[in-house]
Parts: sequence; C-alpha cells; structure tokens
Amino acid sequence: MVKTQPVDANGRPYNRGLLLATVIIGTFATVLTQTLLATAYPTLMNAFNISTATVQWLTTGFLLVNGIMIPISAWLINRFNSKYLYISAMAIFFIGTWICWQAPNFAVLLTGRLVEAVGVGLSMPLMQTIALSIFPPERRGAAMGAAGLAIGLAPAIGPTLSGWVIDTYNWRVLFSMILPIAGLVIVASFFTMRKVLKTEKPSLDILSAVLSTIGFGSLLYGFSEVGTEGWGSLIVIGGILIGLIFIALFAWRQLVSENPFLELHVFKTPAFTIATILSAVVNMAMVGAEMVLPLYIQTVRGESAFHSGLTLLPGALMMGIMSPITGRIFDRLGARHLAITGMTLLTIGTIPFIFLTKATPMINLIILYAIRMFGIAMVMMPVTTAGMNALPLNLISHGTAVNNTLRQVASSVGTAILISVLTNVTNNQMPGKHVLHSLPLQYKTKAMDAVVSGYHAAFIVAAIFCVIGLAVTFFVRDKKAPSVTGGVK
Repeated sequence: MVKTQPVDANGRPYNRGLLLATVIIGTFATVLTQTLLATAYPTLMNAFNISTATVQWLTTGFLLVNGIMIPISAWLINRFNSKYLYISAMAIFFIGTWICWQAPNFAVLLTGRLVEAVGVGLSMPLMQTIALSIFPPERRGAAMGAAGLAIGLAPAIGPTLSGWVIDTYNWRVLFSMILPIAGLVIVASFFTMRKVLKTEKPSLDILSAVLSTIGFGSLLYGFSEVGTEGWGSLIVIGGILIGLIFIALFAWRQLVSENPFLELHVFKTPAFTIATILSAVVNMAMVGAEMVLPLYIQTVRGESAFHSGLTLLPGALMMGIMSPITGRIFDRLGARHLAITGMTLLTIGTIPFIFLTKATPMINLIILYAIRMFGIAMVMMPVTTAGMNALPLNLISHGTAVNNTLRQVASSVGTAILISVLTNVTNNQMPGKHVLHSLPLQYKTKAMDAVVSGYHAAFIVAAIFCVIGLAVTFFVRDKKAPSVTGGVK
C-alpha cells in the first residue's frame, strides 16, 4: 500500500509526526505543573507567611478551574481552528506561569495558578482529540501511547523534580524552568500545527456552561475539602450535594437539547462507556495511592520530600517507558488482554501495601510501586483509545471531554476517600492522652501503630478499587479497527 502525505482540514499537506511531537511536549509542560508544587508547600508557607489550608488552594483552585474547563473544551474544539486554539491555550498557560514566577504575594501567585489551569484544561483534551483524529483507528494506539508519556509521566515526576529544585534553588525556579519550554512550543506551533479538526458554528448554550461550571466546580471542591474538614462538614456535604444537583440539571439539558453543549449520547456506545468507567476506577486507584504513599514515606519513615519523590521515580519512568510500547501492542492485539493483564499487575502491586510496617525495606516499596505503574501503563491509554475508536470521528472531542472530566472527578473522589479513611482509622486507634503522661514511650509506640493502621486501611480501599477495575476489564471487547478508505495511512 502506497503511503500518502496526510492533509489538514483545508487539504494542505503537513508533517503528522512534528505536529504530534509539538502537542505532546506542550502537554508535558502543562500537566507537569499539576504536581510540581507538591513538595514546595512548606517553602511557600514560609515565604508568604500563610497556613497549610491557604497554601492548599494552589492545588485545589488549579484542579477546580481545570475540571471546569474540560467540559467546555468540547464546544471550543468544535467551534475554533485547532491550530489557533492550541496556540491560545499555550499562550494562556505561559502568561499564568509568568505571573507565578513574578508573584510578589500569595494572591498574585494563586491568580497565576488559576490562569495556568485554564490553559491546561483546554490543551490536554485538545491534544488527545488531535492525536485520535489525525491517525486512522488501527494506528491510534501508538499515537495515544506517545501521548501517555505526557499524561502519565509528567505528574509522576513532578514531586521529585520539585523537591530537587527547592533543595537546590528557590521556588520561583519551579515556574521559570517551564517558561522556555512553553515559549518554544508556542513558536513551534505556528510552523507545525495545522487545522486538522473540522469546525462548525454551534451556538454557545450559556445556561449549560453555567450549570457545568457550578456542578463540577462544587463537586470537586466538596471532595477536595474532605481531607481537612471531614465527611461530616457542612462545606463538604453542601459542596457535593450542590454539585450533584447541578450536574444532574446539566445532564438533563444536554439530553433534551438539539445542539448539546456536551454530547452525552456517547454513553449509548457500550465500548466507550466501559472504557470510561475503567479509566475512572484506574485513576482512583492510581492518584489516591500516589497521594498516600509519599505521606507514609515521610511521616512513618521520616524521609524528606525529595527522597519520597525519588522512591516513586522508578515507577514514573516505568510508565513513561511502557506507554509507547503498550500503545503499539494495542494496535496489534487490542485492549482486552492488555487491560486484564494490567489490572492484575496493578492489583498484585497494591495488595502488599496493606501489610506495610515501620521497617518495610524501601526497595520493596520501589519495586511494588513500579509494578503498579507498569500495570497502569497497560490499561490507561489502550482502554481510552479502544473507547474512542468505538465513536464516530465527529464525537471524539465530546468523548475526550467526557472521559477527562470523569477521570478528574474520579481523582478527587479517590483521593478524598483514601485520605479520609487514613485519617479516621488513625484517629480512632490513637491512644488516650492519659497514656502520654503516664507512659510516654508506650504512647509513642501505640501512636505510631495507629498511624500504620491508617495506612493499612487506606491501601485496603485502594486494593478494592483495583479489584473492581479488574472485574470491569472482563467486559472489554476487542473489535477490529475499521479500515480507512480514501484516507491517510
């Protein structure tokens, strides 16, 4: 078969490899910022004289805006030229990062983070939509595997990189080192990007945008506050309830509207629905454990944030190495066997964490975490690609937005559940204060035992997520990718 040069929406030839490389590098830079501040909080608290609850808004606010932007991305992708939309997203991200770099006070720093989040919330689904749209179905696995480098590896190396920068330089370098990458991507985009997605002129349903913003914003906020406020808090209960009500209203409006803001009929496709559920469950298992394990390493083992990040680094590198490989395997074999094998590895790698002690060898943690990430690399992008392959081309942007939104919500829910279980079990098993005065050494031992019991309980929940995900994988079905006639190979 003779290979022909790919052409854009205007019929002009372009370099598909350079275009994909540009959006992957750009997305790597944007997604990296999600976890880049993880180990910088103490430094920022001292620099601006703020509390833990206040500094948390640098992540909470970022995730809220990010989560609000993702559903809106489907409408923007269908409405505007993909080349200039991506350049705009990266430019917004660049401006937000520059504001953070120069921030004279915390309010300005937070403003910069929220501006960054707008760019990230648009660029990530746009990158996935482009990667899925410019390749025929039988080659999308390799493309999405390469995209997995950005989506999976970047947030995983964030804490390690952050710890090294904080120890070696100062917190402003966390932002200044991202600026040249973002700037280079913007310049490159003018030459390598093309209008590769067809556009229409759908009217903007303001009410849907408002319902989506309030719904997903409130839900994510409610779950994000569980760790500090607890499940019984009015803020948590109110945020989750308001979120669910407005999301239900949003969903109803999309289903009855002739021109929906976000096309929810994608759930009529069973393969897409199963893939989305599995992606959400895997995200709950991955993100929750990524939050809990560093806490164990720092609080129980007494290691620094930097060493905590180093412990997780081999796992992050494993995911980066495996994502392109599993993408190519998917193109040959499909998603079913990859998903079953990957979820089995994720479950096997999670169960031993239930039996952590104060003296568990660190090498065991490194190996088990690497096994978990190996498994996640086999599941995440192949299953997502299989779900998207089941959709017609005109629904891919909507499918991407739905998938990313549910993954974002699942991340918040999974983290909230694991942190709350950890906190509640620890508090319930903590010895009474009278023991502290009468038997201080015994109190210290029992208190540490209570903390370890909290981690055991948290990882039991993570293992349950994994088992649920493993059960879902048996519903994944492989369908031969349809050949693309008259298209690009």
